[in-house]
Amino acid sequence: MNKYLSIINIRTLISLAIAGVMLYFAFVYDISYNIDLTLLSIAIIFPLVFNIRGSFRRREKALEHLSQFRSALKTIHYFFMSEPKLSDEDKQEISAILLEISDNTMIHLRESDYSTKNIDISINKISEFVNSKDTLISRGLKAKIFRFLNDIHESVENLHAIHVHRTPVSLKAYCEFFIYIFPLIYVPAILFKVGMDSSKWVTILIVMFSEFILISLFNIQDQMEYPFDNVGLDDIHLGIFKFNR
Repeated sequence: MNKYLSIINIRTLISLAIAGVMLYFAFVYDISYNIDLTLLSIAIIFPLVFNIRGSFRRREKALEHLSQFRSALKTIHYFFMSEPKLSDEDKQEISAILLEISDNTMIHLRESDYSTKNIDISINKISEFVNSKDTLISRGLKAKIFRFLNDIHESVENLHAIHVHRTPVSLKAYCEFFIYIFPLIYVPAILFKVGMDSSKWVTILIVMFSEFILISLFNIQDQMEYPFDNVGLDDIHLGIFKFNR
């Protein structure tokens, strides 16, 4: 049940409180007017849907880059394990390096720190290891290793970009602002359409439900645009992309 309540937060309470206050004043002072709500709906729904689609695409791209990241790590591991000239100690060392790269990347994505220093140091250890074993690793194998090392760099940089850069902040602020002021225009219009003599509970239910839908969609988008923090139903389970899963 808790996962379904994850979309409820302080924004939900603020928006419903604004709607409740507006309902109170509308009932007390008989505030109602006839207005076409189509334009207002477009002003909120269109940018909100645009943000949700953008967040979903970010999540799908993150899945692609994580898959590329793990496959490159595993392929490099197979290359080293298949080299007969390397000792068991050498193979254990490179396995530990690959595991370190995986762990540092997952830690980086989960945390709010934007520094990639630990990841860069870990990835550089592969190049240092190859250079230190220059006489044991053939030129052809080196070329293959560096080819997939490029895939690791590319996937890490793409994941870091998704980690740092979110959907347009100004558009999110615009959506949130208009969701908050939506009841100020929506409540009198609903009262006019329903009628002041109708049951107040009908108007209250319509307004509260509409506001809850809008702010819940905004919260879903907000959670989805950062898919690494395990907050929200659609977050990525980073554990399945670890080197040693």
